[in-house]
Amino acid sequence: MNLIKFKKIYFAISLIIIIPGLISLLIWGLNPAIDFSGGSQSSFSYKGSYNDAKNKIQKNLKNENIEIGSIVQSNNEILVKSKVIIDTKNRIIVSTLKKENISEDSFQTVGPVIGAETTKNAFYSVLLASLLIVLYIWFAFREVPKPASSLKFGICAIIALLHDVLVVVGIFSILGHFFGIEIDSLFVTAILTVVGFSVHDTIVVFDRIRENLKKNLINDFDQVVNDSLLQTLGRSLKTSLTVILVLTSLLLFGAGSVRWFIIALLIGTISGTYSSIFNASQLLIVWNDLGKKKK
Repeated sequence: MNLIKFKKIYFAISLIIIIPGLISLLIWGLNPAIDFSGGSQSSFSYKGSYNDAKNKIQKNLKNENIEIGSIVQSNNEILVKSKVIIDTKNRIIVSTLKKENISEDSFQTVGPVIGAETTKNAFYSVLLASLLIVLYIWFAFREVPKPASSLKFGICAIIALLHDVLVVVGIFSILGHFFGIEIDSLFVTAILTVVGFSVHDTIVVFDRIRENLKKNLINDFDQVVNDSLLQTLGRSLKTSLTVILVLTSLLLFGAGSVRWFIIALLIGTISGTYSSIFNASQLLIVWNDLGKKKK
């Protein structure tokens, strides 16, 4: 089986998935939860129609001069995100809405300083993880035989990693705009987990390429990469399938509070498996072909 013959198709599939997400990120960005943006978030249960309850909540908040960020329906509840509401005002709002058969189930407030700090720490976490991965790959593959190099392995692994992050972030940008899905600190945890899984899967393939390069007698880099992919394909798919089955079970029977965290992991796991097999290794071949043309 010749897997590398269709590398242009693999790259095209990745672009088809990533480009809509990138456009969404540029136009709408992400929909941050109060963990990042700061403010107050309330969850209300209601009797009667959603639109009627929504109008009553909006009216009461407006009467208290509270700026509303968003109002969305979630699991027969109404989630309201707004500027910071102090406890005394919240008690007044709850008391008024109770007369309208609307009760508050939860209420939380995060100050703008804490939100900004959380955003900064999330960015630094992803950046540090990526840097450590590059250093590790450079060290682990420092003695890889020619025509490969630790630099090529490291850069191709990071491109595959970026592919997976962009897939997850792009999809959540689209979900955030059209369905009001918010990203919180759990989402950052999911991204870091996806980064780790993506690199782990890529390194398994790269390590087999390195081993086969040492045994290579015909000096055909394309053939070595293809053989390495075929040798690791079964392992990669079985490992990923096991993770996907566990995450699917959690999605079906787990708590609703972690639903979108699990969905982010599912998307990242599928993308990570795809990029390790069909992107990272193919990029090594493209890089090697460009080097041949220069010579």
